[in-house]
Amino acid sequence: MKTQNSKLRTQDGFTLIEVSIAITLLALMALILYGAFYLGHRAVEKAQARSEEGQRLRSAGDFLGSYIRSAYPYRFSPRDPAISFSGEGNSLSFVSTLSLGMGGRGMSKVSISWDGEGDSGGLLTLTETIPVTAEDQGGGGYRNSLVLINRVRAFRVDYLDPQGKEERWVEQWDGKEKRALPRAVRIHVLADRADGVQWVFPIMMSVLAP
Repeated sequence: MKTQNSKLRTQDGFTLIEVSIAITLLALMALILYGAFYLGHRAVEKAQARSEEGQRLRSAGDFLGSYIRSAYPYRFSPRDPAISFSGEGNSLSFVSTLSLGMGGRGMSKVSISWDGEGDSGGLLTLTETIPVTAEDQGGGGYRNSLVLINRVRAFRVDYLDPQGKEERWVEQWDGKEKRALPRAVRIHVLADRADGVQWVFPIMMSVLAP
């Protein structure tokens, strides 16, 4: 008597639960990888933006320094000892021996101002007026304005008093009253997406003032 034994064939495969777990793990891994890539990309973008803003700040500082160092003790009249230099906490105006509008030759009236308030941000602007005329003679001449830095959150100017042996910085400078130029100008700038910077520009011709 022959007995026929049936052979059981087993088939390899995954159950529905195993497939669901595998898909969930793959989704989690993709999400983690995407998050890491996104954070890395954002970090690179921020670092690049800060680097570009820092470069713009350095360029603006060099530009400002070329004018401020060339400030001249200009008098509107030989008989009047008052000097054309007006400095406030967020603006200053003076006569410079540098005039980019005339190819670097001749004098110009320079005004530097910030129109922001608090953390709202504002524009740091430089205006050059040529030729230099008396204060009571308006109009005429050539005027050019340039925005040096956008979105400036904080801006402050201090002035170094040339009188006395100790270093003394003041918040305002009136050339009519002082009858002299400050020894140096110190500027604090806090721009968006950049660290705060401080520039100190000595005035080369302050020794000519009485």
